[in-house]
Amino acid sequence: MSSAENAEPTTTYEQAREELADVVRRLESGGLTLEESLTLWERGEELANLCQHWLDRARERLAAAAPADDAGRA
Repeated sequence: MSSAENAEPTTTYEQAREELADVVRRLESGGLTLEESLTLWERGEELANLCQHWLDRARERLAAAAPADDAGRA
């Protein structure tokens, strides 16, 4: 992987989620050309991947903070 692929995104989870919600609203409202719809869909995919990145990182941080021995839990 290149260093660019390892770099943290500059968009926060909250920013990406809000923009994704806006993309969905615009697509659901209709009235767009096919090209506009495809462009929005592609942006939505990028934003969904970005949100997933942040959620994965949060999950990793939680796992790292959890006790190493969870075997005793019911």
